[in-house]
Amino acid sequence: MKFDAVVIGAGPAGTSAALALAMQGRSVAIVERGEFPRRKVCGEFMSAVNMSVLDALGVGDRVKGLAGPEVTRVALFASGPGIEAPMPRAEGEAFGRALGRDVLDSVLLDAARAGGVTVLQPWKAVDIQRGSKASRVTIETRQCSEELIAPVVIAAHGSWEQGKLPTNLGKQHGPKDFLGFKAHFRNASLGLGVMPLLVFPGGYGGMVWADGGRLSLSCCIRRDRLDALRRDHPGMSAAETVHRHILSSCPAAFDVLGKATLEDQWLAAGPIRPGIRQQYDGDVFRVGNLAGESHPIIAEGISMALQSGWMLAQELSASRSWDEADRAAAGRRYSHRWRRQFSTRIRLASVLAGLAISPRTASVMRAVVGAFPPALSLGAALSGKTRVLAPAVARDR
Repeated sequence: MKFDAVVIGAGPAGTSAALALAMQGRSVAIVERGEFPRRKVCGEFMSAVNMSVLDALGVGDRVKGLAGPEVTRVALFASGPGIEAPMPRAEGEAFGRALGRDVLDSVLLDAARAGGVTVLQPWKAVDIQRGSKASRVTIETRQCSEELIAPVVIAAHGSWEQGKLPTNLGKQHGPKDFLGFKAHFRNASLGLGVMPLLVFPGGYGGMVWADGGRLSLSCCIRRDRLDALRRDHPGMSAAETVHRHILSSCPAAFDVLGKATLEDQWLAAGPIRPGIRQQYDGDVFRVGNLAGESHPIIAEGISMALQSGWMLAQELSASRSWDEADRAAAGRRYSHRWRRQFSTRIRLASVLAGLAISPRTASVMRAVVGAFPPALSLGAALSGKTRVLAPAVARDR
């Protein structure tokens, strides 16, 4: 089967790129190995600046109608009482919202399908063979295999995906790895419109009201700290251990979750691999956290995914032919724009994560925020919550 573009992965990054390209009149296929709806380890918050992208993709009203309340306040839940401050306002849609990934991913994929994108699900991409005119992507199910041919290949399968694709990241294990956990709760007592940052020994996390009255809690903890906690509580699962650790370390979190009920089961993933990677390499474009990943402490994962897919589609729109030279030029422009948009927040997130996991520096962080709560508002602004999309890069001559 021949297409103009093949997108591997149907998360927010892949579907935003696919739908935006289809709106340009391109023939696009999305390859997704999982079945929807699906749950994902994700903070589920979308900052306000994403609403213009969602509107342009034709799903803004749908997302806002399903999402939780506007997040108007940020907070810090650490070893003492919770501290709150206003969320900085963005232009246009002033405040962001949260929507469960089981809902958001389905909304975006349904829109892509309705917009003319060919959705191949559940299929797994297992090989990419580069060619000067077009690449060949081999996809498989348990029963058969197919070959997709397209000049543009976009990898949106995420940094945790394992396989033999040239875009798969090697999996490594070390004591300093951060492992991710996520759960939804019912009957929690968090104030509407508040999004707390949780800081506890060895890790950090966040809570936010998502859709349908669900409270979304996501967190990361260092592997060595989790191993030590599990030795102290033999027989307890990793997720149960993390949950207990958060409640015992953060009094304000205990107040919110002490009488809440867990919905479904905890999810676990990782290790996360924060950092800036290649956005275009080997004639394959990368979007979402495959292009670069921030520590989740700043709650910008979905924002970076949506915006990277949209930006790539804009840069690809400069050419109708998509020959080898055009793809390379688009890759250079996209990489430059991506780094302008995201590199600062990735570095900031790394600094904040380092401060949060150490009891000594975490106590200093709490003391500073306690003395000056607007520091929370400043941190939210610096993390990209109000940063509009960087303009398109000047076209190569």
